[in-house]
Amino acid sequence: MDKTTNLIKLSVGTETVEALAAWQASRAAKGKDGLPRHVTRMWPKRADEIVNGGSIYWVIKGLVQCRQRVLRLDEVIGADGVRRCAIVLDPELHRTQTVLKRPFQGWRYLPVADSPRDLPKGRLNEDPLPTELNRALAEIGVL
Repeated sequence: MDKTTNLIKLSVGTETVEALAAWQASRAAKGKDGLPRHVTRMWPKRADEIVNGGSIYWVIKGLVQCRQRVLRLDEVIGADGVRRCAIVLDPELHRTQTVLKRPFQGWRYLPVADSPRDLPKGRLNEDPLPTELNRALAEIGVL
């Protein structure tokens, strides 16, 4: 039985989902194939589970707000000669239910059963809630 797992990662310095999308559309965030990627020091031990339909869930301003499907993991050797992992992502961002998340370093595994659900397609065109209101609603369990 093939298993799937997700990753969760802070998007440091990002204010909104739109800002994350804009950064990933920049040349600096893309690999040679034109796909966005996130380069990290550590190579996931559960790599097969991640590329088996897993996603990376992005924490923006203390809230899980979106996810991207992980397409593959590429080895990248930095100018310093250190081996790193490039998490190659599908360019499409999927908005998710908002979930409060405390800060942490690096990335973490996120079991599929514990992953926030995608927002229904009909809600994608709604104006996003202000961050503080979104946070307050998540704290009391409304979102």
